[in-house]
Amino acid sequence: KYSVSTSVPAHPEKEKCETIIQKVMSPEAYIKHPLQNKWALWFFKNDKSKTWQANLRLISKFDTVEDFWALYNHIQLSSNLMSGCDYSLFKDGIEPMWEDGRNRRGGRWLITLSKQQRKADLDRFWLETLLCLVGEAFDDHSDDVCGAVINVRAKGDKMAIWTTDYENKDAITHIGRVYKERLGVPPKVIIGYQSHADTATKSGSSTKNKFVA
Repeated sequence: KYSVSTSVPAHPEKEKCETIIQKVMSPEAYIKHPLQNKWALWFFKNDKSKTWQANLRLISKFDTVEDFWALYNHIQLSSNLMSGCDYSLFKDGIEPMWEDGRNRRGGRWLITLSKQQRKADLDRFWLETLLCLVGEAFDDHSDDVCGAVINVRAKGDKMAIWTTDYENKDAITHIGRVYKERLGVPPKVIIGYQSHADTATKSGSSTKNKFVA
């Protein structure tokens, strides 16, 4: 007697498809890579009919690598913003203003760009700034970082990393040195650190640097 098999041999392509489906449906496929901190992205548009705070809007919060890139790829590049607009990325719970408790005694490492640099450097510098923040690039001093701001202006754009305590010299100088290296700023070009208290009471051009890198 001959036994007749009623099972149908598996088709190689079917097995391949089933394997792919299993991988996609597996819990591991949905695991995101958490960041050390939760971050909030803010947008400011200068409408003179509104108060400063009314012009500041929270866009979104994120705490994973994947959500950061999803947000970054969804918003306008800084170089495409209208003059008078800002982006701010701050740790969740810290608002992008001098009056916030974590910022009040702090300051900023300031990068000033010429008009010609908007096309060549602005977007690249800002992305690198964001990656320094979310990637905790400042080692043990990353806790001193509050956030970063980019100001798009007709006279020349600015970006800055804000820290929480302008008297913490070790943290500030380390952050400034790493930030300058990450942006690829030539060694002969000096960047300065200013306290918010000085910036608030003086015009930007007359604010003295507390530290330089």
